[in-house]
Amino acid sequence: MDLAELTALLTPEGLRLLDELPPIESADDVARTVSRLRAAGHSPDLVSAVVGQSRLRVRAQAKFGGFAERMLFTRAGLEQATRLSIAGRHAARFRDAGITTVADLGCGIGGDALGLAALGLRVLAVDADDVTAAIAAYNLAPFGDDVSVRCARAEDVDLAGVDAVWLDPARRTAGHGETSRTRPEDWSPSLEWVFDLAARHPAGVKLGPALDRALIPDDVEAQWVSADGSTIELVLWSGALARDGVRRSALVVRGDAAAELTAEGDAEDEPVRPLGAFVHEPDGAVIRARLIGDVARSLKAGMLDDHIAYLTSDAALTSPFVASFRVREELPADTKRLGKALRDRGIGRLEIKKRGVDIDPAVLRKSLALRGAGSATLIMTRIGKRRVALLADRV
Repeated sequence: MDLAELTALLTPEGLRLLDELPPIESADDVARTVSRLRAAGHSPDLVSAVVGQSRLRVRAQAKFGGFAERMLFTRAGLEQATRLSIAGRHAARFRDAGITTVADLGCGIGGDALGLAALGLRVLAVDADDVTAAIAAYNLAPFGDDVSVRCARAEDVDLAGVDAVWLDPARRTAGHGETSRTRPEDWSPSLEWVFDLAARHPAGVKLGPALDRALIPDDVEAQWVSADGSTIELVLWSGALARDGVRRSALVVRGDAAAELTAEGDAEDEPVRPLGAFVHEPDGAVIRARLIGDVARSLKAGMLDDHIAYLTSDAALTSPFVASFRVREELPADTKRLGKALRDRGIGRLEIKKRGVDIDPAVLRKSLALRGAGSATLIMTRIGKRRVALLADRV
């Protein structure tokens, strides 16, 4: 969305037209709606804006639920926004630490600020892009005087009267549509500036989950977060927002449920052991936080291989930090023999998991020529130098 489109949209006519549109979910819906609105005499800028917003609202349901129906977005802003359920959990940490006023530096479309304001915190939301800041102001307007939005560089904001900061440095190229990732030295504000600020103020810093761990300061709590099976972010907490004795954390959220594993540092792995009755796949947040060993000990499990994040055990135990599978048998790893073995067992529906082997699950599934009414999970991995195929069932 450019400034002309936003200007056309932020009028009584534009907003009323947007709210009257049915959900736009497909390219055909877009074409039909554009033709109808242009024929009705609406300007090209307004048509582009309302059609684009209607489609983004449909996509935003996954992150914002019913709130998406009254929000505005840019495509890049929606992609980079924190899910509202996760933003609420972050906001609770500020509230529980006794924080009352937060500066959200790099607020984007306002996803994190929504979570903060919803818990009664006062928020100064700041973004350097004028279109994005205007959209954030619209999205945060229901909170009235408890939220102020400013278009400015994070580095230029006066933090007098602010108790803590939330920082989400721009890690992609500028723009409202397609963007690409940049290197830490090119982020805005720079990682050096962010860490310096976090050393002087209680802070939460949202970063990508694959951040080089060597860049993480020693005196912060590093919390990796996964949502519904995807590792979505790393948050570094400093000052009063960091918990005593916690330097590594894995927060695993599935639907409305959440579980967290915390430790003073990286956990020591358990030794490799022979394949048992169960295989466990640690959640990505657990792997990133290097807490696999703690999970293994809770499951009475060992590593399947020194270099691959699969656990194995004989005990019928599971946890919210792993996906667990009961092993039926080991099958030949050769594609031709594997396909025959699966057909002989009547397996027609197959979930394929893989680690440590160079395969494309979609290509493998097609090559297996599956037939039958049965279903199972196939775990393709490596034990030492040996490639293995394990037929299993989810627990």
